[in-house]
Amino acid sequence: MFILLLILGVIAGIIAGFFGVGGGLLFSPILFFLFTALEVSSPVSWTVGSSLFCTFIAATSSSIQQRKHRNAYWKEGVTIGLFGSLGVYVGKSIVTSSFYTEDVFVSLFVILLIFVAILFYRRSKSNVTLQLKAKNPGLIKQFGAGGFGGLISSMAGVGGGVVLVPILNLWYRLSISKAISISSLAIVLISLSGWLQYAMLSGSPDGVTAFTLGYVDFGTSLPLVLGAFLGGFYGVKLNKKAAASRVQMGFSVLVIAIALSMIWNLL
Repeated sequence: MFILLLILGVIAGIIAGFFGVGGGLLFSPILFFLFTALEVSSPVSWTVGSSLFCTFIAATSSSIQQRKHRNAYWKEGVTIGLFGSLGVYVGKSIVTSSFYTEDVFVSLFVILLIFVAILFYRRSKSNVTLQLKAKNPGLIKQFGAGGFGGLISSMAGVGGGVVLVPILNLWYRLSISKAISISSLAIVLISLSGWLQYAMLSGSPDGVTAFTLGYVDFGTSLPLVLGAFLGGFYGVKLNKKAAASRVQMGFSVLVIAIALSMIWNLL
């Protein structure tokens, strides 16, 4: 199991590094397939909690890199991250309710994948929005961005950057580098709050391994995120050698494949 998850993590890291997407978009499907295949009770809660732990490790590394490049906006990142923790609480309450079935989870994730694909396509076609600059958003706007990012994060098992970066860049008109930096730090707090809240849930059934706390399975998460780190460096190198058109086409195929496989998994 450890070797398999390590290999899957390497593959996920290569894909994430090549396409420049967050690891959560890949951690969640992998963990969901694993937990459902092994017929674990409450697979969605296990998937989200464990994926948020993986995302926390990956986001922490990303924020450290932003700090090294002196592209860190601590005040905005921490504020949005704290607001995001409130959104996480709301999302966790929804996930652990009887309403949030596997079908609902898959439907939300597929919609999220389509949303990311559209944004990726727009980014590849135009650089106009990437150069925008504006004043820092006020507390109300930060609350809106953080709250919504935390909500999506805790319902899909992703970091929330998939919605935070577009909100900060396209709606709040911040430069793309600043939006990514703020989002990276906010995701650290959002994912930390997320996996801790899932870890503190009592009465959880047995996970895949013995190394669990609440609905977080560390035995599956650690080899997955370790492999992602190893594969991420190689993915970034491949990206630099590939043509933009091929990256765009490949990402579209990837999104469709993940969406169809998740739907097929429930049939």
